Amino acid sequence: MDSRISEPVVGPRSEDTLPASVTSAVKVVVVGGFGVGKTTLVGSVSEIRPLTTEETMTQASAGVDDLVGIERKSETTVAMDFGRITLNDELVLYLFGTPGQQRFWFLWNGLFEGALGAVVLVDTRRLEDSFDVMGRLEERGVPFVVAVNAFPDAPFYPVSELRAALDIPDSVPVVDCDARNRGSSRDTLLTLMRYLHTLIHNPPEQW
Repeated sequence: MDSRISEPVVGPRSEDTLPASVTSAVKVVVVGGFGVGKTTLVGSVSEIRPLTTEETMTQASAGVDDLVGIERKSETTVAMDFGRITLNDELVLYLFGTPGQQRFWFLWNGLFEGALGAVVLVDTRRLEDSFDVMGRLEERGVPFVVAVNAFPDAPFYPVSELRAALDIPDSVPVVDCDARNRGSSRDTLLTLMRYLHTLIHNPPEQW
């Protein structure tokens, strides 16, 4: 396996109907550069069959989409991914995965609308792909956590170095995440929920 996004997602799915006890629904966006594992994360954690808009890549993308480090990628999201996870008896998250290529970024504004928070997936081989992503979230005031979806040939960096490279404050959580693994993806979403809870009770001074 060349990367964490190359393995099929397996596991049981629940019925589409929500438990009657659910009282709160939260919209979360999963963002990141091209080929970083957004579709895989949504698919691995969703309790319903996820909606994907992946299409086979063709020669039309040659010279347009940067495949450095992900040369074996053969499909790409062209609109969005959608999934759902019930975190407890009362809270459900609706997950929207964004396309990574810049030519599809015009779709992001609609996907960000109403989002309470975001997970930014990063690949340490291509950290620069995350700069514009985080910039767009900051412009729209969407809080986010950073999840490092490591690949076998990707370099390892201490969290302090990642924070410096990505220019994010100490308050923003940075976690490791295996996007193929349901438990790991769920833990990442729980980290985001805890972070959002912290912001509600201890808002930044500029709020």
